[in-house]
Amino acid sequence: MKFLKKLLKFLVIFFGLLIVVLYATDTDYLIKAVRTIYMKGHTTAYLEDYNHFDNKTIEASDNPQSWPNHQDYNSVKPTEALAKANKDWGTIAYVIIKNDSIWFEEYYDGFGEGSKSNSFSMAKSYVSGLLGKAIMEGHIKSLDQPVCDFLPEFCEDKAAKMTVGDLSSMSSGTNWDEAYYSPLSITTRAYFDDDLAKVSNGLKVVDEPGKAFKYASGDTQMLAMVIEKATGKKLYQYLEESFWKPLGSENSTLWQVDSEDHDLVKAYCCIASNAKDFARFGKLYKDHGKWNEKQILDSAFVAKSVVPRFPESPEYGYGFWMNDYLGKNFFMMRGHLGQYVIVQPQDNIIIVRLGHSKGPGNPLETFTDDIGLYVEEAYEMLGL
Repeated sequence: MKFLKKLLKFLVIFFGLLIVVLYATDTDYLIKAVRTIYMKGHTTAYLEDYNHFDNKTIEASDNPQSWPNHQDYNSVKPTEALAKANKDWGTIAYVIIKNDSIWFEEYYDGFGEGSKSNSFSMAKSYVSGLLGKAIMEGHIKSLDQPVCDFLPEFCEDKAAKMTVGDLSSMSSGTNWDEAYYSPLSITTRAYFDDDLAKVSNGLKVVDEPGKAFKYASGDTQMLAMVIEKATGKKLYQYLEESFWKPLGSENSTLWQVDSEDHDLVKAYCCIASNAKDFARFGKLYKDHGKWNEKQILDSAFVAKSVVPRFPESPEYGYGFWMNDYLGKNFFMMRGHLGQYVIVQPQDNIIIVRLGHSKGPGNPLETFTDDIGLYVEEAYEMLGL
């Protein structure tokens, strides 16, 4: 009994000192990381972790528009390779949209067509689109407007040259380190810290902005702060009025914020929605910014977004990824653990895959093998 009391006392003192050290070293965000991720058996963010964070609701459309079913709806079963991948890699939704109609859809692991799951970095495409909307509405002059006009922390030396377009195209030149699995990285800090503005404003511009692509979630977070300053609106409100409602979204969605007090969205990630509502944004870009014959987003901005900004980095434009499969040009929204909205405009095809894992291989590669499989097997099913 004495031993147990001594052990309990030791543990209380140990954890008390640990918490003091975390606060003293400004790493207290790890307390939330342990509580929300690591103690639940995960080594990184996961699909339903939004339940353990503060969120803001984005309401469904006042005029919801369901996707029509194709005349050949679900008439073909998944290929053997696709079925195996979906099982082995934890797919929760796989949808093929042909000619703006649902050609195939299946859901797995207890998820359904309306189930919410974390978008992760697919959210970056929405934020870039909101930049285009802010330019279209005159809140921001152009892609070339300096970030300094909105964020005074970036008005000196190299930072003064950084533009809003540099943020959207991931070429800010900041010292952001994109490291998902290190608990001490700025990426992890941003995911759990309760003051994202403080984290973002502490970045340093170490390379010449606008010269080269370097994937950095911090760029999107800074862009969100720019858009909020320019429009005077919270980003979740701006998304609701600019895209979520106008595109006829059938379900409300959630966007994680750093905390109730600071109320800044995790702009680089964390919109909780479903496959068919995510697909709407891919359709908007496929159709040059039009929805139901209404120009929701400037077509010139859309066209610029889905081609490379830098010839030496053909994989990225402004908020969208590009790659070639089967001799065809695809653009896509892409997120951690294999969240994809993949678009082939000429064939009028959208492929959506959501799930728990990208499968074997290095999950941090630009284009993992799973993407090609989801495309190739969809085309096999379609007979194209």
